[in-house]
Amino acid sequence: MAHQQQFDDDDPVLAQLREICLALPGADVKVSHGRPAFFTKKIFAGFGAVLKGEHNTGQYDQALIFMPDPDDAEAIAQDDRFFFPAYWGPSGWRGIDLSGEPDWDEVAELVEASYRATAPKKLIAELDAQA
Repeated sequence: MAHQQQFDDDDPVLAQLREICLALPGADVKVSHGRPAFFTKKIFAGFGAVLKGEHNTGQYDQALIFMPDPDDAEAIAQDDRFFFPAYWGPSGWRGIDLSGEPDWDEVAELVEASYRATAPKKLIAELDAQA
């Protein structure tokens, strides 16, 4: 069963996130479960989320889902800007709401950390060579 699209392709928040994610080596985007998912061999970021038991609120339709750097995981867990997304959270993923005025430098750092946690070593080396 196909999932209904749960995002607006013209959303400026998604456009900014897409620019950040697709600038990474080997990155691409696909729609998974009705939402954009950025990946190399594995997904490293998603756009939009729900909380467990709250599937139709729209509260986190403009959220980044990411795998935090292990060194930052405890600080992120204590920061009330971050949330535990349904389905992803039990595997260590976190979310941050991007509606309003996100700090795009922080978002880029979160995306890069998640990319580094999931991308093949060859692509990480390519990213390091760009620096």
